[in-house]
Amino acid sequence: MAKVCQLTGRKTQVGNNVSHANNKTKRKFFPNLHTKKFFLESEGVWVQLKVSAKAIRTINKKGLEASLVDAARKGTLSL
Repeated sequence: MAKVCQLTGRKTQVGNNVSHANNKTKRKFFPNLHTKKFFLESEGVWVQLKVSAKAIRTINKKGLEASLVDAARKGTLSL
């Protein structure tokens, strides 16, 4: 499975390793992803999502259902 957050859409970015001699080689910056189970109260079921640490903080603040609605509206939701 791809390294993409299902809620925010964060994915791998590409950049450079820069040495002390200013040599540049390509590298990847991976998002901080975690597979986590959340309880969806409206349907009474557990949902397993692959989300970034920032998405977990957003879910804790706003709630799962509000976060899902926002992600669907923005077009970043992938289930």
